[in-house]
Parts: sequence; C-alpha cells; structure tokens
Amino acid sequence: MSDKDSEAKNNASQAELISTEKLHELLRKLDMDGPAMTKLEREAEAERNAVHEFWSTQPVPQTADTVTREGELHAPLAPEQIRTEPYALPSETMEWCVVDVLDAQQMRELYVLLTENYVEDSDSMFRFNYPAEFLNWALMPPGFEPQWHVGVRDTAGQLIAFISGIPMDIMVRDTTMRMAEINYLCLHKSLRSQRMAPLLIKEVTRRIHLTGVFQAVYTVGKLLPKPVATCRYFHRSLNPRKLMETGFSQQLSAPELAKVVAAMRLPTTPAVPGLRAMRKGDVGQVRKLLNRFLKRRFEIVPVFRTDAEVAHWLMPRSDVVWTYVVEDAGRPGRITDFFSFYSLPSAVLKSETRKSTRKAAPVYRLVNAAYLFYYGTRDDYDVSLTPSEREMCGGAKREKALVRARTDELIRKRLLELMADALVLARNAGFDVFNCLDMMDNSMFTRELKFGPGDGYLRYYLFNYMARAIESPKVGFVML
Repeated sequence: MSDKDSEAKNNASQAELISTEKLHELLRKLDMDGPAMTKLEREAEAERNAVHEFWSTQPVPQTADTVTREGELHAPLAPEQIRTEPYALPSETMEWCVVDVLDAQQMRELYVLLTENYVEDSDSMFRFNYPAEFLNWALMPPGFEPQWHVGVRDTAGQLIAFISGIPMDIMVRDTTMRMAEINYLCLHKSLRSQRMAPLLIKEVTRRIHLTGVFQAVYTVGKLLPKPVATCRYFHRSLNPRKLMETGFSQQLSAPELAKVVAAMRLPTTPAVPGLRAMRKGDVGQVRKLLNRFLKRRFEIVPVFRTDAEVAHWLMPRSDVVWTYVVEDAGRPGRITDFFSFYSLPSAVLKSETRKSTRKAAPVYRLVNAAYLFYYGTRDDYDVSLTPSEREMCGGAKREKALVRARTDELIRKRLLELMADALVLARNAGFDVFNCLDMMDNSMFTRELKFGPGDGYLRYYLFNYMARAIESPKVGFVML
C-alpha cells in the first residue's frame, strides 16, 4: 500500500489529503524542520573555543573532559566548610530575599518578572508566560524548601532577580541521589551586564548545601560545559492557521494551508476504551506504573517515593496539568496506562510583517501550548520465540535483542493509540500546538502522529556528578 493509500485509509472522509512525505515537506516550510546537525555542529564548534570564567570553577565536567567513571566530583562538604553568610551583591541598592510562594502578592511579582524578562525565542517573537497557578504547582512539591526560592530586590522593593530549586530523588543509571532541580533563573533586563547569574547560582548552591544536598540537575537551551544529554523539541500543530498568523510558523499559500489543515484534522473524541480523567483513588497505581516504566526503560529518571508526590505532579489541575488513565474493562479499577500534559502558553511579543491568508487576521496575545509530561504503559509483554527463530538467532544475545524489538513494537502501537487521544484531548481543551522532546519513547509516535522537529534544543546538565552521555531516548526526566 502506498503512502497516499495509507493516508486515504486513515482519513476516509478526507480522500484528498496529501501524502505523508508531502506533509513533511510542508512542515519544513512551517519552520518545524531545519538543518538540525548543522546547528548543533555550529554550537559545538563555538563551544570548543569558548572561555567559561564561571563554569570552569564549578564541579561540572568541562567541555574537553572524557568521562571514564561515573560519580560525584567532590565529596559532601562538612558543615564547617559551607559558607554561612550570603554572598555580597554588587550594589548596596540590592538585597537578597526569599520569595514566599504561599503569598499571592509575591507570586504575582514573580509572574511579572518572568513574564517580562524570561526565556524568549531567538527572534524575540515569543516569551514563556507562566501563570501563577503554574508557578504554584512547579515550586511547591511535597517537602519543598522555602529557602531555595531565592530572589533579589532593589531599594524600592521590586523583585529584580530570581532562581529556584526544588528537591527531587533522581536515578542516573543505577545510582539514586537526592538532588536539587534548578529552574527559573531570571534577571531583570537591566541587570544582564552585571554578571548576576553566577552570583544567583552560587547563592542558591550555598543554601542547598546547608540542607545536606550536594548534587543538582538543570536544563539550558544553550551549550555549556558539559551536557549529559541533548534533546530536540518536536511540535504537532493543532491550529495551523493561528500558528501562522502569530508568526510561530511560516506563511503558506492558501492551497498549502488548506492541505495542512486537512492533514492535521483530528477525530472529535478519544478512541481508547476505558480512558478517563485521573482520580484521587488512582494515585497509588499510577505511581507504581510510572516508577516501573521509567526505571526499566530510561537512564536518568525521577524516583517518586510517595503517593503525595505523584498526586502533586499528576492529579489534574484546572488550566495547569491534565492526566488521563486507562481503566481495564475486564478488571474494573485496574489502571493499565496513563498519560499527562501541561499548559505553558507563550506570549506573542510581535508579529512578522507578512501577507495574511485572510483579509483581516486577528491579533493574538498568546499561543496556547500543551507540553507532553509523564506517561506509562505496560512493558512486560509475554513475547516468546519459536524454535526456528531461536535457531536463526544463534545465541542468547540475539534472542534477547529480538524479544526486546518485538516488545518495543507492542509498546509503540500502544503509545500511538494513547498519544493520538492526547492530541484530541489537547485540541478539545483549546490548545494550538502540542510540544514534546525526543526523549523517552516519544520517537515511537512523533512521525506517525505528524509532529515536526523544531529548531530548539534542551540540554540536561548535572552539578557535582559525572556521568557518561545519555542519548535523548534514554532521558526519562521532564523538567518544566
């Protein structure tokens, strides 16, 4: 059966749809495909000649280092070795503060700082827009440390800088450690020439050390010394017209747009039997399913030790996180699969000057983006080989590889079903685009479900821990 025949079969009511290959050609025009290796090679070349005055002094592997062993770079510090006083700020008009995430006014201040100063795309057209409800979720997991929410205020009391840490148990291959997950490093634009970022990192590190934690994990888009993993963003358009009108993707001609809209059309309702929203009574089963799935398939993963952690991260929250489980029809109450996604809109800062496909394109304030979060399904299929297959394999090693390949194919088919429904539910919830990284088992479904590779990357780094490089499909830890 040809690609065109397959497309027609899968979209019987849209017989005119373009082939998969033609669709990917259009996706390239939508800025969802690009010279990936060229960009990475350019960044790697620049990094070889870069000088990192700060990172060269930190317990992180350097760019030229070859990792020959895994483990901490320095032993835990004794209490008397840890600085007790905060680091000096560069101006007397600044003072350290703790941002109280339980205080609505302070959360509003943090929202304003991030909204006006945080991560933008390379063309300064979009910036992450973190609602207060999202920040409450991200910064207040069970056992969070208030002192790890570090801010700087000016003499007028304005919040002008922030960095956060939350405690997480992270397993890197066979070693599980208590780590700090570092995030939301943000400076007011007026401070960016004052080398404040290293100072914020040193101060939050000092506070984390005081609690007896000496490893950390963080993600950055840019290349620094030295990532343990590099993941690429993938995007699945849910509202192609809006994405073009906001400048998220390039403009297509009217016929091309019509084809993309038709090709991206989704069913009106989910198809997986037994799929429903997660409930409180599901937490224990979801925790066991998630921990087992992560541990058995990936090399860097969180370890969820309590139901309270899973309830915090995965129980549905209005306009923040959506989680769905599949209940076994034959055994009511038994959860066989789950998936989740969260909302992180991007503010539209400016639009490109372009001809619109319509006479009067609306003005949009936000691009509503859903991000794939955690998911889990069974991986314990009873795959057996026939005597002739065993004979063809000629040994246990090849037999094991064949069993693993067949198990992966069963997992792939199930994930295709689950993620197809995730797209439907995200579209029905009003999202414009569904994003994910090429981590976990995402590559099993991204192409068939018409995701396109973007030009953005997310690099994972470990602080005070040396680990061999981890390929993106073996990354099982999602950072918000």
